[in-house]
Amino acid sequence: MTTATTASARNFKGTHTAGRSPEELRELVSHVGAELELAPAEHIIEWAVATFGERFCITSSMGDAVLAHLAAKVAPGVDVVFLDTGYHFVETLGTRDAVAATMDVNLITITPVQSVAEQDAEHGADLYRTDPDACCALRKVAPLAASLASYDAWATGLRRAETHNRVIAPVIGWDARKGKVKVSPLARWSDEQVEQYIAENGVLVNPLVYDGYPSIGCAPCTRRVAPGEDSRSGRWAGTAKTECGIH
Repeated sequence: MTTATTASARNFKGTHTAGRSPEELRELVSHVGAELELAPAEHIIEWAVATFGERFCITSSMGDAVLAHLAAKVAPGVDVVFLDTGYHFVETLGTRDAVAATMDVNLITITPVQSVAEQDAEHGADLYRTDPDACCALRKVAPLAASLASYDAWATGLRRAETHNRVIAPVIGWDARKGKVKVSPLARWSDEQVEQYIAENGVLVNPLVYDGYPSIGCAPCTRRVAPGEDSRSGRWAGTAKTECGIH
């Protein structure tokens, strides 16, 4: 398998090779969203690959490799985009490397424009503490938006069961800020369905998940979650922040 920093050739064939206008993409979403709402995750990915071809990618934060595993079965060689913020746990980077080494995907690591040291020099040390929204904007939101420039659609591992903020996440949606089609093949999956798929398929899981971190972000902003707590309560603990801005 190949780890790359730029997109490479695919093994799968897509029907779409040139970027569509935002109007065309938005119209497409309005027609297929309801149609695919109850479709199996594999079928949703198949539709995205057939519709967008090389202008479709998967994004993964490497909490687990469920979405990457599903996509690799449907579309061997599919781009899997990983955002390295410079603040990740070692275990998260290790999970990324294991996915690249064992799955038939094209793993693309993207990084912010500034290193952590450069950001500290310009904005002050520990921006994640003094202004977490700004830190997320610089190290997550902006780099991802830039990396999606060559795609019309991307798939996320977003699930409605994760938090009350995500209960209305559509399977096929329109992200007006990015001007892209947002595909969430696992949106309807419960925690139990995820665990079952992992067990039945031997899917890679970030070891931190088994150490009290059901939702894993940057190391300085993520803590363990006590039994019975919301799975995302360990993210930005002690603040009112619940999302990084990507979703």
